[in-house]
Amino acid sequence: MTDLLDRAPRALGDASLRAMFAARKQVFVDLLKWDLPVLAGEYELDQFDDPDAEYLILLDAAGRHRASARLLKTDRPHLLGDLYPFLCAGAVPAGPTTREITRFCLDRHQSAADRRSARNQLVTALVEHALRERITDYTGVAELCWFAQILGFGWRCAPLGRAVEQSGRSLAALHIQIDNRSIDGLRHTGVYAPLTLQLAQEELGA
Repeated sequence: MTDLLDRAPRALGDASLRAMFAARKQVFVDLLKWDLPVLAGEYELDQFDDPDAEYLILLDAAGRHRASARLLKTDRPHLLGDLYPFLCAGAVPAGPTTREITRFCLDRHQSAADRRSARNQLVTALVEHALRERITDYTGVAELCWFAQILGFGWRCAPLGRAVEQSGRSLAALHIQIDNRSIDGLRHTGVYAPLTLQLAQEELGA
């Protein structure tokens, strides 16, 4: 907890990060009732929100959070490798060009149409970020209902093992391969969406 408090001033001093952590608390703690640490009663941060974490944050013209995702390096501690390796039938995919997508968050305070648009823009941003940064693979853990949507986005995505029931949630691990065909896959399913929201790429820094 001390380490988390040490990182808090940098995290909450940045407007886009502050908006994201507040939105994460509203979605994952208030709505979904996940048992997660909450800072100052308003912001959701955990042990993986460290200087190595990267964030893609979509903001509207007024700077309000609309969607975000956290990317964790897999050659260091991350959720799938450290907390959920049992979701994988084989070895947990890991390496310098593999990132784990975590805390995929769509803001609650927008219409269903705006949520879908924000989701599609964030998925597109994840693929474009991977191509730009030479990331070849994404992994993740998702509840089964959300996992079914992810499989249908049009990118090359497959389960890493069987779904497991844990604390009333059915969880599955996933593996997404990114290459020069990924954008065409998103276009084919109608998920591809050029950015109309503002993209902020953030890190907590050392």
